Amino acid sequence: MSDIDFGAFRDAALARRLIDSIHAMAGDRQINLMEVCGTHTVSIGRYGFRSIMPAGVHLLSGPGCPVCVTSNRDIDHAIALSRLDGVVIATFGDMVRVPGSTTSLSRQKAAGRDVRIVYSPLDAVELAQANPHLQVIFMGVGFETTTPAIAATILDAHDRGIENFSVFCAHKTTPPALRAIASDPQTRIDGFILPGHVSTITGVETYRFLVDEFSTPGVVTGFEPVDVLEGIAMLVRMVAEGAPDIQNAYRRGVNQGGNAVARQLVQQVFEPVDATWRGLGAIPASGLRIRDEFAHLDASRRFDVDIEPTREAAGCRCGDVLRGVITPGGCPLFGRTCTPEKPVGPCMVSSEGSCAAYYRYREA
Repeated sequence: MSDIDFGAFRDAALARRLIDSIHAMAGDRQINLMEVCGTHTVSIGRYGFRSIMPAGVHLLSGPGCPVCVTSNRDIDHAIALSRLDGVVIATFGDMVRVPGSTTSLSRQKAAGRDVRIVYSPLDAVELAQANPHLQVIFMGVGFETTTPAIAATILDAHDRGIENFSVFCAHKTTPPALRAIASDPQTRIDGFILPGHVSTITGVETYRFLVDEFSTPGVVTGFEPVDVLEGIAMLVRMVAEGAPDIQNAYRRGVNQGGNAVARQLVQQVFEPVDATWRGLGAIPASGLRIRDEFAHLDASRRFDVDIEPTREAAGCRCGDVLRGVITPGGCPLFGRTCTPEKPVGPCMVSSEGSCAAYYRYREA
């Protein structure tokens, strides 16, 4: 990796040639491409790629932000756990500000509940070991990229016999969500810009069903300007030629088979379960549940709490943004009552949320 010339991935002349080829291949076709990674959403916004696409090529943001797709029910559950006496909720920073039905973890912290931001799940284990009189619950949120670290943390806590640590698991897996979007009658996606980070774990062939079941191409690509433009060019070419395939344009980071060791670790600790996604609803076998062997480290089974009735924020269309039905500018709250300073929905909270990225780069 140290021998890679990263400057080549920002080469202006190469980027110009890719842009010209996209225009030439697209012609007057109407082509909807969806990026399903929040980092891609940020890159596309930062470099202004939507504004330089052919008129008929539309770049839509998908469910690429794990904070954004976490359902209100899961957030309300975590908030209910935070209200237990002697409990510490440890979580990554973005989750603290995400609104639930009536409140958020940050508001609970302001009200005196013990909510702490950590940078690693292992930090939560160390916190539990240093405070045996407290119950430390780590809120596990993320896709395939972060799940192996959570699995390793659960095994570590199990092996060390730490009894005052548990995980509230809201992890999700990417392929079932892509299947749900590809089969959604309200969307027409002609190609997917597939996630680079997730694919380091899953590999490339996990997306083959997009071609087999939906005749929809996909390209795994990186995050530099030339990476993204190459991925778009490959997709436009496949659409124009009517030759869908799953291709890898990120070979410096992703191999065909992914990371088998990481996947085995996840399989050892977790099992598939139906899960509810914001905007996409209930998707079979799209979530992860801690296996019975480690049930004593599963906060949802360990602590019985009353969860308030789920209520969605009036007017918020975050769910439709995540499905690619609208862009953030199509939400009546965007940039008005919903801003990064006062977010109504999670898409405006996370740094990789679609609404936050559109707002930052003023793309509507």
